Amino acid sequence: MCNNRYFMARILFGKTLLSLSIATLISACSQQNSSPAQTDTAAQNNIATLGLSNPSDHARTDTVLLPYADLGIAPAQATALVAQTGGNLIASQLIDHNGDGEKDTLLLQAELAASTTQNISISNNPALFAAQQLPKRTQAEISRKTGGQWQGEKYIGGTFENVTEVTPPPQYTDHSEWIRYEGPGIESDKVGYRIYLDWRNGFDVFGNKTGAPVLHKVGLDGYESYHHMADWGMDLLKVGKSLGAGGYGYWDGQQVQLVSKVSGHTAKVIENGPLYSALQIQYKDWQIAGKTLQLTANLSMTAGSRLVHTRLTTSEILDNFAVGLVKLPKTRLLQGKLDIPGHSWTYLATWGEQTLTGGNDKLGMAVLFKRGDNKAITSDSNSHVAVLEPSGTELEYYFLSAWDGEPGGITTEAEFVAYLQQEAEKLTLAPRTELKTALSQQQKAGPLTAQKALDWSERLAASEMQRQTPYYAFGGWDYERGRPSKWEYTTGLQLQAYDDLLQLRPNPEWQQVLTDVIDSFITADGDIRTYKLTNFNIDSLNTGNMLLREYQRNPKPQYKQALDLLRKQLAEHPRTSEGAFWHKKIYPHQLWLDGVYMGMPFLANYTTAFEQGHALDEVVKEFTISRAKLRDPATGLYYHGWDEAKAQNWADKDTGLASQFWGRGLGWLAMALVDVLDTIPADQAELRQPLLDMSAELAAALVKVQDAKTGVWYQILDKPNATGNYLESSGSSMFAYFFAKGVNNGYLDARYKDTAIKAYQGLINEFVLVHTDNSVSLTNTCQVAGLGFGRDGSYNYYMSEPVIRNDAKANGPFIMAGVQVARLLSAN
Repeated sequence: MCNNRYFMARILFGKTLLSLSIATLISACSQQNSSPAQTDTAAQNNIATLGLSNPSDHARTDTVLLPYADLGIAPAQATALVAQTGGNLIASQLIDHNGDGEKDTLLLQAELAASTTQNISISNNPALFAAQQLPKRTQAEISRKTGGQWQGEKYIGGTFENVTEVTPPPQYTDHSEWIRYEGPGIESDKVGYRIYLDWRNGFDVFGNKTGAPVLHKVGLDGYESYHHMADWGMDLLKVGKSLGAGGYGYWDGQQVQLVSKVSGHTAKVIENGPLYSALQIQYKDWQIAGKTLQLTANLSMTAGSRLVHTRLTTSEILDNFAVGLVKLPKTRLLQGKLDIPGHSWTYLATWGEQTLTGGNDKLGMAVLFKRGDNKAITSDSNSHVAVLEPSGTELEYYFLSAWDGEPGGITTEAEFVAYLQQEAEKLTLAPRTELKTALSQQQKAGPLTAQKALDWSERLAASEMQRQTPYYAFGGWDYERGRPSKWEYTTGLQLQAYDDLLQLRPNPEWQQVLTDVIDSFITADGDIRTYKLTNFNIDSLNTGNMLLREYQRNPKPQYKQALDLLRKQLAEHPRTSEGAFWHKKIYPHQLWLDGVYMGMPFLANYTTAFEQGHALDEVVKEFTISRAKLRDPATGLYYHGWDEAKAQNWADKDTGLASQFWGRGLGWLAMALVDVLDTIPADQAELRQPLLDMSAELAAALVKVQDAKTGVWYQILDKPNATGNYLESSGSSMFAYFFAKGVNNGYLDARYKDTAIKAYQGLINEFVLVHTDNSVSLTNTCQVAGLGFGRDGSYNYYMSEPVIRNDAKANGPFIMAGVQVARLLSAN
């Protein structure tokens, strides 16, 4: 077995050595396309334009965060940022989002009509910035006494003074009467919350009758006043030993362990602004589950919202976080859907007469979380609990309260449920963004050349070498998935892209990283760490292509044994009645477009290298069955999947077909066609012809749904005008690769050269974002999409999956497309 700790130390050290050369490379490429004087001028005036689209069929208020690094400006250039649409200012605030004490992000709050797009300009304009007068609609505060003295655990005398940071002394505990309302507070114009800064760590609710922030009025005259109704409202909740209104702790299998056993607390006000306020609480030396952890909680609220965004970070991994709500009589427990995709948001909530007002008023409380983070819904004697699994050392969720005493408050359970569903939808279905910055536009200027195509591939590769690539090794961390690195198809895809690039732009340091990553998974006896043959997961085969390349450069016996193990999977892999490979054992009787790419290039490469090509007819058969089952004759496009048993909820009961033409799904097929054609010898015309015919058919179909304006493709290919649909980078990169390689190698007619160039130029124009350090990101990638297990295959489902950046499923094809376009342009 390899020494994981040693291996990761080696990667970290290597990454440090690489950083200088990578930074030099990025800078050299960028200097070809921009001048410092032009960039500075742009930064002082027009910083960026933002297309902001509402993906819902109802009006929404959306808060958008634009980090300075994305806007292409340094903090010194961001002191007077304003946002405008149609000549009108959009409410905005400069914030410290990461909690390090420095402003780093422009926050916008936009009112979006149903299914519409706002075009927003962002500029540095000191006059407009100074003139923007926003009412204060959020607040964060900490107030502690000064001028008195401690007598045991009580603080006697003194007056309250607001501070931005407090660390209670060792004798401080509950009811010490030193901190006003016993902890930090945070609120919007809807509702306020306080967090007990002691062993209880409970979360309480301040009901607000005014429609404006009130925390600065609360508890000034002592610790009893806010327990009684006042003009502003009152403390609503009896928390006791529970989690209260959305607190966090640890689930030990039987009950919640509060964040109680700590050596100290420090609370800070990070932001206290009109649109956004934030607190940070640091828990020192939390003794839990046999560990001593440092826990940091970042809590924030935005104007007009009841939700508190909660981001927890621990110093080491802690499973089984408990988040939840106090368990009280006269309430109903409400639960959102769990049969939904893993990235979709859902909730655990209560509704009923659960306030301290003494009347029959109603209060609703909820925690909202990603379904995929949820391990269990349970309870103990004090709390209703959602047990959540963090992404490594980080966990994100929201909590909220809704009191019928607030102005225009929610008054019935039905209204509360509708509100929760709407908030869950907003979290799941984020607004679509198209950000074009002055810095990016300057560096994209000028005609496309072969050298520029390679430069963009190399810049993204350099950026990813810093962000992720070395950490794909066994013992590392997959940041996109938020889990330990595994033998994943995405790893192989990204490494193959590097390998393609290195044929034209050699880089021994990078080549060594590729070798190290592959080598880390292969044991001395030829096993593959994290891989299990009996899962019969066809995705697991794709990285075998990179393993084969490594074997051909360095024929280690254990590499060959590992390759044989992957080949054995295909020999035993379950199939449909006509012989197509199931996508996975857990997806019985199902043929997916994704699987054609995952399995067939590997089988073609393996059988050519070691079996004299005996299985090439089997490879071609997979394509012809896919065409027969998945292709729509009317459009020439292919549906994402087919269920031979016609049993899945996403499958048409008559045909077994999924209902949508998903871009990346078809992209996998397109790449598989041109990659496998590389492997089948030219003299085997009968085997090659079906794939050539499919390539020609597919090229004609794809041109018809290529966006005429941008040259790229939509997430759902045939519905460009449907609500929520967006131009998507992974499928578009795959199609650019397909067209360019197809023309280069004679698989497609030469007339498609213009299609390839238009597509690649579209990738640069639409999806490449240049940061202030001259690294680049590739944006607008569908994070994941599949069928079954809560994924119903509907149009709305494909819209619900997160849209992210710097995902290997887009990075790899983008880098490979640049290599092919460079070859195409060099052939002139």
